[in-house]
Amino acid sequence: MDMTKISEKTPEKKIILASSSVYRRALLERLQRPFTFESPEIDEAVLSGESPENTCKRLAREKACTVARNNPSAIVIGSDQVAVVNGVAISKPGSYGPAVLQLREMSGQRITFHSAVCLTQQETQKTIEFSIPTHVTFRTLDDAEIHRYLVAEEPYDCAGSAKSEGLGITLLEGIESTDPTALIGLPLIALSKALRSFGIALP
Repeated sequence: MDMTKISEKTPEKKIILASSSVYRRALLERLQRPFTFESPEIDEAVLSGESPENTCKRLAREKACTVARNNPSAIVIGSDQVAVVNGVAISKPGSYGPAVLQLREMSGQRITFHSAVCLTQQETQKTIEFSIPTHVTFRTLDDAEIHRYLVAEEPYDCAGSAKSEGLGITLLEGIESTDPTALIGLPLIALSKALRSFGIALP
């Protein structure tokens, strides 16, 4: 059987990442399938009484559905992540001062990161949703370590003020997860399974 002819007759399904995150784009590129990306314009405010994990799941769904409305044949991937310490969601610090406070609070603590993903294709009305938790234990950190780290890596766009894929790994005692990419923002193991169910050949 001539697989070249088959592939020529079968157009590649369009994949859109509903995110402007450079981290998520870099992760999706690892699957070696062409995709585009769009930044969804949604209200990311937390609803009254909503748990951090449910907020994460809802926002992933809203991001995917917002982009899918104008791209009915595409497989759209929406994703969101929330970090939780002592039952409270942690936001992105934005600058040095708030990052110092975050790392002081997380020193010696076990943090849970929820990474939610929604894939949807409007023309087939098919949707797959999942959320992967990652448990991160921080070392006991002193102010000198916190300062040196923040000056070196400036992780101010990351909830939790630490990049595990970079120097931030030195702040940790352990990571527990079924998917090592979930902590960075896009769990590729579960995503690959979902994409295969949409007919995307991987690898």
